[in-house]
Amino acid sequence: MLAACSSGAGSTATTVAPTTTVAPTTTVPPTTTTTEQPGWTPVATVNGAIAVDSQTVTAADGHAVTLFRFRAGQTHFGLHVGSSDPPRGTAVVSADSGSTIGPDEVPILLAAFNGGFESNAGAGGIELNGQPLVPLQTGYASLVIDINGTGHVGVWGQGLPVPGEQVASVRQNLVPLVANGQPAPQIADLGAWGATLGGGSAVARSALGQDAAGNLLYAGSMSALPGDLAGALVGAGTTTAMELDINPEWVQLSVAAAPGGPMTPGVPGQNRPADQYQLGWTRDFVTVLAAR
Repeated sequence: MLAACSSGAGSTATTVAPTTTVAPTTTVPPTTTTTEQPGWTPVATVNGAIAVDSQTVTAADGHAVTLFRFRAGQTHFGLHVGSSDPPRGTAVVSADSGSTIGPDEVPILLAAFNGGFESNAGAGGIELNGQPLVPLQTGYASLVIDINGTGHVGVWGQGLPVPGEQVASVRQNLVPLVANGQPAPQIADLGAWGATLGGGSAVARSALGQDAAGNLLYAGSMSALPGDLAGALVGAGTTTAMELDINPEWVQLSVAAAPGGPMTPGVPGQNRPADQYQLGWTRDFVTVLAAR
């Protein structure tokens, strides 16, 4: 058993038919790059386009999982280190990657969510802005953030990084929770997904995945099994996913309706307030930013 954590939507376009005054002209009105999709509720918009949407999935066992989808092309990502974990060593930590949300991020902030297990849990490596904090491991599920802010979820050394990819930061956590659109073979082995407080099975859990369109999806619940997260993500079209942190002190997501707007809690029942990452946090976390 692992050490305890301390603990497609399509686009639409409308073309106006030519009208004739002196010469024929064709006018194409502005379109959004994302549209509302049945079953999903828009949460945040950027320049009229949906950047974040959400849905709640209730598993067969009754556990509810909240999904947030961060739309590709509308969102970028940033990795932050906490005030106490992971260890920084001699790494240079900028104001926009430290334990509080930085000044450059504030006006474009859409959401923020928890990272993975503590660095001493042996669940994988961490790289921050090209600086290794904990050695990366082949075969581990990874959130990879490129220097342009785009994010991908995949398996390090097995398709990631893509040849020539300019990687800025990497956050690994365990083997994949979902691979090739299917839950992991060991999904029912609770010990494979971290030690829980009090040895419970249905506890606070979180995960991050990617669908075929390149959107990233966060899954969070204050009472769920690993299979509940995997099932919700697969049902939403996720092809690859990784578990993030577990247990009630650590599972937290906050979201705003527009860039730089007031943050609200995202996971029903989460312990932490909506402004926790703005006040500062002890552990690593990820910011979701309006793409510029």
